[in-house]
Amino acid sequence: MRIIGVTGGIGSGKTVVCKVFESLGIPVYDADNRAKALYVESEQLKKKVIEHFGQKVYSGGEFQPQELSKVVFDDEEKLKLLNSLVHPAVADDFKKWIAKQEAPFVIREAAILIESGSYKDCNKIITVEAPEKVRIERVVKRNGVTEDDVKKRIAQQMTDNERREYSDFVVDNSGERMLIPQVLEIYKKLKQPPVKHAPH
Repeated sequence: MRIIGVTGGIGSGKTVVCKVFESLGIPVYDADNRAKALYVESEQLKKKVIEHFGQKVYSGGEFQPQELSKVVFDDEEKLKLLNSLVHPAVADDFKKWIAKQEAPFVIREAAILIESGSYKDCNKIITVEAPEKVRIERVVKRNGVTEDDVKKRIAQQMTDNERREYSDFVVDNSGERMLIPQVLEIYKKLKQPPVKHAPH
């Protein structure tokens, strides 16, 4: 099964692009949402998170994402540690998910696809881009956070130029170009079976 990675900075519009693929019958695995679910579903992950970050992250037996964010938000080492616990859990979950899919290819959507090393398992990478100003406006509106919060998040992520070096396709989601025709163009290319080169 071919895996196509979809990535992009916060507010770039990865999810919108993935929804277009879903409407074309392509299964999408949203790594960020599944990670949130695994904090609750995976006993093993839960145990490790409590061990490293304290019981308050699960106060009253419920997962408290705000508490966890507070702990890791300004501490790069703690964020790295958290990612090192979450990524293996997501990787296992993805393996189970992909085994059930039947499609010409599947999409793996993740904000830190490249930073986490997950891009190595992908056959092709699509990066979704939008100007920083547009992204900040989108996230402030969507999440009800401050502009400074979004800028902090952007600063923690790779830049578009860095992502581009890993990408096979770039989708311009600035609002200047129509999105659906761009995605359809990529879909057509991906649907074609990979060319097998005859051995010399």
